[in-house]
Amino acid sequence: MAAYNRKSTSSGSGSPHGRDPEYTGGKTEYQAGEGEIPAVSADGAVHYEDNQHLRRGLKSRHITMIAIGGAIGTGLILGTGKALATSGPASILISYTLVGLLVYVVMCGLGEMAAWLPHGAGFAGYATRFCDPALGFAVGYTYWFKYIIVTPNQLTAAALVLQEWKTPDQVNPGVFIAVFMVTIICINYFGVKFFGEFEFWLSSIKVVTIVGVIILSFALAVGASGEATGFKYWKSPGAFKATYAKGDLGKFLGFWASLINAVFAYLGTELVGVTVGEAQNPRKTIPRAIKLTFYRILFFYCLSVFFLGMLVPYNDPKLLEANTKGTKASASPFVVAIKNGNIPHLPGILNACILLFVFSAANSDLYIASRTIYGLAKSGHAPRILTYTDKRGVPVTALGVSALFCLLAFLNVAKSSAEVFTYFTNLVTIFGLLTWISILVTHIYFVKARRAQGITDDQMPYVAPFGLIGSYIALAFSILIAFTKNFTVFIHDKKYGNFDYKNFITGYLGIPLYIIMIFGYKFYTKEPGIKPHEADFYTGKDEIDREEAAFLAFKESQGKDANKGNWFYRKFISWLF
Repeated sequence: MAAYNRKSTSSGSGSPHGRDPEYTGGKTEYQAGEGEIPAVSADGAVHYEDNQHLRRGLKSRHITMIAIGGAIGTGLILGTGKALATSGPASILISYTLVGLLVYVVMCGLGEMAAWLPHGAGFAGYATRFCDPALGFAVGYTYWFKYIIVTPNQLTAAALVLQEWKTPDQVNPGVFIAVFMVTIICINYFGVKFFGEFEFWLSSIKVVTIVGVIILSFALAVGASGEATGFKYWKSPGAFKATYAKGDLGKFLGFWASLINAVFAYLGTELVGVTVGEAQNPRKTIPRAIKLTFYRILFFYCLSVFFLGMLVPYNDPKLLEANTKGTKASASPFVVAIKNGNIPHLPGILNACILLFVFSAANSDLYIASRTIYGLAKSGHAPRILTYTDKRGVPVTALGVSALFCLLAFLNVAKSSAEVFTYFTNLVTIFGLLTWISILVTHIYFVKARRAQGITDDQMPYVAPFGLIGSYIALAFSILIAFTKNFTVFIHDKKYGNFDYKNFITGYLGIPLYIIMIFGYKFYTKEPGIKPHEADFYTGKDEIDREEAAFLAFKESQGKDANKGNWFYRKFISWLF
């Protein structure tokens, strides 16, 4: 393959905003030369010798399953129990469907930008380039902050699951945390190809588990273990549960609580936007993964909660008790249904599946954290050393910095510090929703900018089907949920107590922190927002075009051998997914 050297054609030295010209400077051109030679590896990925590039080693099936696995987790297996107990079967079915549509709009907006410019800076880079550098700075750091806290939280959850078999008196939870922590660091260090393959099979197990749960739930609903429940529990005790108040107001508040629960069950779906810098043939795989992921997740979530409402009444004593159990199989409403159906041994099997769920989540969370801080460094919002990658394309310094925060998991070993860590975790959950808001805002600016510069829909690899209107509606909906996510702290009565100031602070502090970062960045740098006619659509695009062309040429040269080794996936797995 020919060698190509990048030369910036922007005026002056560097970019006008003082960041990496790869993402924010003028147009870039490539010329054949004697310097850097991007060789193509056995999997079609381009090699660079500058130790500044990620490696495109994630195949289409990797991207699809990582995206699915990012949203299917304990939020579905465990979180639906709290939603059902609070809201009733009709509320959770409606709320999970509505939020699924919201996710679709967010993902489509992200897909439109990612298909045009699939670079390693992710959606923080799109915000920097098309909307405002301050927004890119804020969303990048809030997203990174979320995942460096969520990762140790997942490690703690994995240790908690194992307490179903080994109590803390028998084995200190710190031992399990240490083992899991070292394992996920090694998996991430071995390279994106190894990570993608490992996470692909873990996510596959997730999907198989959910499919099994759906089939089992259907069998129980039609009377496989005795009485066919049907819609019995929709009539008594009822389809909607009045919570926090009486009558219709209470039913609405219960529904809104389940809506908020559904939002946080779906959070993580957007992580496909972090993988675009390492995806093979991204302009084809990313839109396809986004579209398929939506339909599959909506299918899994909606069917699961639909059958769940048939199997377990919202006032079931086992369900109410299970909500105090934590991250164990006994806390799952599906386990309650299994116990009601008198099926032995399955709770233990589900507990093992939940262990895989949280381990997979910890593994992918560390990946997201490392790539997020790498993207911030590429955009000039973090120290340049964090852009360093080894010969396999692994951002080792970014991975190392992110992995250090996994040590926070050991806070949960001591009961005195566990409560502080719980508040810390509650603080950053809002950042996931703020990420959706940022993606929608960026997509709105992106569409306005490309229209101002005459880039038509026909020139786009992928166009969001709902366009600007869909993003505006989803943005308003997301903002409303963000401001009402902890509405229970404002409810005063004898049952729910006085004003919960701790939950209020930890639940809402993320919003002012996010705003402070935006305006603090603008005050410090004095950088203006990006005007539509000045947005940079082309810097670095030709490099990605060249990588894509190299990969497609490689695949064509392979002929029938291109898919060799994937026969098991094609024969036994792909039809299910």
